[in-house]
Amino acid sequence: MEYKNIVVAVDGSQAAEKAFTKSLDIAKRNHAQLILAHVVDSRTFATAEAYDRTLAERAEEYANELLHSYMVNARDAGITDIIRCIEYGSPKLKIAKTIANNFHADLIICGATGMSAVERFLIGSVSESITRHASCDVLVVR
Repeated sequence: MEYKNIVVAVDGSQAAEKAFTKSLDIAKRNHAQLILAHVVDSRTFATAEAYDRTLAERAEEYANELLHSYMVNARDAGITDIIRCIEYGSPKLKIAKTIANNFHADLIICGATGMSAVERFLIGSVSESITRHASCDVLVVR
């Protein structure tokens, strides 16, 4: 199977860093387009928004800086076909449904989360949700 459109979910975490590194190898090997995807989890500041209007702006600024640094690293690694994608909402659904569909992804790469068993039981992990909802291959990097 040759992959042409690879979505890599990045959030600045160590797990995402590993997923990004793996995505570079796979994108190079397949001469694929690399879609750097970050979802600003708008639910985390929905209630705080009333008190701090700049919270959303800071989250967007962070997302832009984050994707810019990943983009520079991807270019340095020899990847030329790179797209940045910032979405708002729930990362669990946006990555697998919206982003993957919009870019006709045939592979989604994400990091395994560092949640405890209790946290996974209560809220479920993003990587688990992506594998459940994606219509393409998913690679969860440890």
